[in-house]
This record gives sequence, structure tokens and C-alpha cells, in this order.
Amino acid sequence: MTDTDTDTEHDAEQGDGPGPTAGRGIEEASAVVAEVVENVERVIVGHHEEVEHIMTGLLGRGHILLEDVPGVGKTMLARAVAESFDGTFKRVQFTPDLLPSDVTGVNVYNQKTNDFEFRPGPIFGNVVLGDEINRAPPKTQSALLEAMEEEQVTVDGETHTVPDPFTVIATQNTVEGDRAYDLPLAEVDRFMKKLHLGYPEEDEEAELLGRVVGHHPIEDLGAVTTLADLSAARKTAASVTVASQVREYATRLAGYTREHAAIGVSPRGSIALLRAAQGRAVLDGRDYVIPDDVQTEAEVVLAHRIRADADHTGQGLVADALERVPVE
Repeated sequence: MTDTDTDTEHDAEQGDGPGPTAGRGIEEASAVVAEVVENVERVIVGHHEEVEHIMTGLLGRGHILLEDVPGVGKTMLARAVAESFDGTFKRVQFTPDLLPSDVTGVNVYNQKTNDFEFRPGPIFGNVVLGDEINRAPPKTQSALLEAMEEEQVTVDGETHTVPDPFTVIATQNTVEGDRAYDLPLAEVDRFMKKLHLGYPEEDEEAELLGRVVGHHPIEDLGAVTTLADLSAARKTAASVTVASQVREYATRLAGYTREHAAIGVSPRGSIALLRAAQGRAVLDGRDYVIPDDVQTEAEVVLAHRIRADADHTGQGLVADALERVPVE
């Protein structure tokens, strides 16, 4: 199926296309993304594709996991994205002695009021950076589960809602495995995307050195958009049309992974794939999803959810699925 074929089908289902109000919504949301991408790239060099992936993840109301070797800019990328909005940015430095209450918060007795008061932890931010998340034991990592899935935290039987919008951007390094913990599958599955940065090209690294030796540009980075704009852009992305053919295609991709792996993509993964595809459509200025959107997002959304056998990898299975599963 070509883009033209999909466009024709969309017009047949939706009439003559979006009205002026919908069109303005897409344009405004796309402009928000472009402003943030441009702002982040004042600091980050050579990772345009990954920055776009983070932005489509934010539009799709997802959380992001950045995994790579130390020193390639994972934390700086997360900071640059967070600094581009005018909301609250919180950081959690995960360590082996970190407790769940250090993340979620704790009830403290107030002698003046003769009652307990809740003191929120760093999870209560619009953008929360979990730095080196695999340094903390599973019990502490699990403190994120409720917040990431339900946007709330329960402490001593009392539920507290996290700020809206809410996004977790976590980093983990791929070395020193003897000093780190594997993330539970239940937690990995809550991350919409898992991204790898890799080393920069020679010319990119030379440009990076020219920017950061001396005064670092992150110190001058300011907000270029508001939380209200981000919330509006998310609502616009959620309203992007996903035709039945596209939904069925995503279902077949997930089904392929389940047939060829010990643990395949969960329904949560299928939902994440289509939400990310909606964000990709907004990025491209469309109010409907095409198969190309699904294919562009598939690897970073699906691969980390798969537990394959010794002869395969999650990335390999996703690549096989994209090659063998037809677009009908």
C-alpha cells in the first residue's frame, strides 16, 4: 500500500479531509514539536532522529528509556528536552541504597497539626529524569510502576495524582552489569520507547566539542513552549485518525512477535505503537496515520518488549515482522 493509496482511503472514510479547526490543531502541534527539536539541537549534536522519537513519544503520552554506554549524552538529551518546557523538572539519581520512598515521597508527622502530612518525592514533576535507573534494586525501580501506568502514587493507602502532563525519561548504561540490576519486564513494558544514541560521527563530535568546551549551552537553554501547548498537542495527537486497516496491521505485527518469541509484544505495546504513530503523523503535519508511521516507530516501540530465544533478538524479530507481515 502506498502513501497515495492510504491518502485515498482516508479521504473516502473522512470526507474531504480535516476542517479548518482540525487543520489549525495539527499545524500548532507540529510547530510545538519543531520548536522543541530546534531548541534541543542547540545542545545535542547528531541525534536528530532520536530527538524526533522522543517528541513523538511525548505526543503519544509515553515514557522514554535511553540505553547506551556512558558519556554519549543520554542525560544531557533528557535535560535539554525537559528544559524546553516551562513545567517542573525533577531528577532522581538511582543508586543501590535508594529507597522507594525516596522516589514517591513519604508521610511525615507534623507536631503542630498533630497529623501526618505527605511530602511528595521527585516523581511529582512534569518531566522526571531517572538517571541510571538500573543502579537501584528492583524494589525501588518498582516505585515507578504505578506512576508510569496510572499517573498516580499510593503511599500508606492514600492516592496522590502526579502533575499533568507527566513523562519519565530514564537512562541506563550497558556496561558494568555486575554493578547494576536488570529492569523487570513489567517496568520495561511501561516505557513506550527504548532508544540508543551511539557514538557521534567524527564531524559531529568536532562540532560538539566546539560547543561545550568552556561554557556549556545547556546553561543558557530556556523554555520555548508551555505545558499548556504540550497538553494541547497531546490532545491533537490523540484525535489523529487511525483507520481500521492500520489498526489491523499493528495487530498482525504484534501477533508475529508472539508466534516467534517466548514473550511477544503485549497489548500495551500495540497501543503504544499506534500512539507513537499518531505522534509521527502530527510531526509530518497529517491528521491520520499511514503504515509508514507504524513502520518508522515499530522497532523503538516493540523490540524491548520481546523476550526472544538464543538465536534471535527483539530488533531482529521486529525487522522480520516488518518484512513479512503484509500491509493490506
